[in-house]
Amino acid sequence: MDNATYATLTRQSGLMKELQIVANNIANASTTGFQAENMMFSEYISTTGNDFDSLSMAAGTVRQTVHTQGALAQTGGPFDLAIEGEGYFLIETAGGERLTRAGSFTPDANGDLVTMDGNRVLDAGGAPVFIPQGAGQIAIAPDGTISAAGTPVGQIGLVVPTDPTTMIREGSVLFNAQDGFGPSADGRMLQGYLEDSNVNPIVEIGRMIEVQRAYELGQSFLDKEDERIRGVIQAIGR
Repeated sequence: MDNATYATLTRQSGLMKELQIVANNIANASTTGFQAENMMFSEYISTTGNDFDSLSMAAGTVRQTVHTQGALAQTGGPFDLAIEGEGYFLIETAGGERLTRAGSFTPDANGDLVTMDGNRVLDAGGAPVFIPQGAGQIAIAPDGTISAAGTPVGQIGLVVPTDPTTMIREGSVLFNAQDGFGPSADGRMLQGYLEDSNVNPIVEIGRMIEVQRAYELGQSFLDKEDERIRGVIQAIGR
């Protein structure tokens, strides 16, 4: 296999990964709290000898999360929360503490505030948030303080990752902040709202078409290169 084929194959591999990311973005265009992803390409340069030019290959290995704010949709639900500005809700999962922008919560049978998947919502100190049953009207302040009939009963944690670039996505809306997290200084919560996905479907469809065309162009080159090599082998064998 010659250098041109190697370089094209690395390009095709990266484009295929980018196509998968775009497809996942489109599939989650209606997912509450979903943050879109992009693919970052890097260039790998290898020497091929003193008498030859260097070989340049593309590598698509880094997935970059887009942290822009999604549109806020009013629901009126007392436990529906959206974050305006920076920050994430802190969630307890079987794998440990995770971060999310999806704020569709509800009290469970024990009074713990949980996500739609049953994961408990935590305060800034990592303790579960408890909602007293029959406590009356629930109000949630911008700083996450929960009041029942005017009496504070708890506070929902709002945190920011220490290094957003090292967060690992788990599923659609959960993130593992490997380098830790701290309290958010600029974010605030809005009761009765949910944050929509920040995916722009029109932009993503256009991006998908562009990536598909680039992939088809690379495949066409590989097909022609294969025909060329076969022709050389046949000519030598005559």
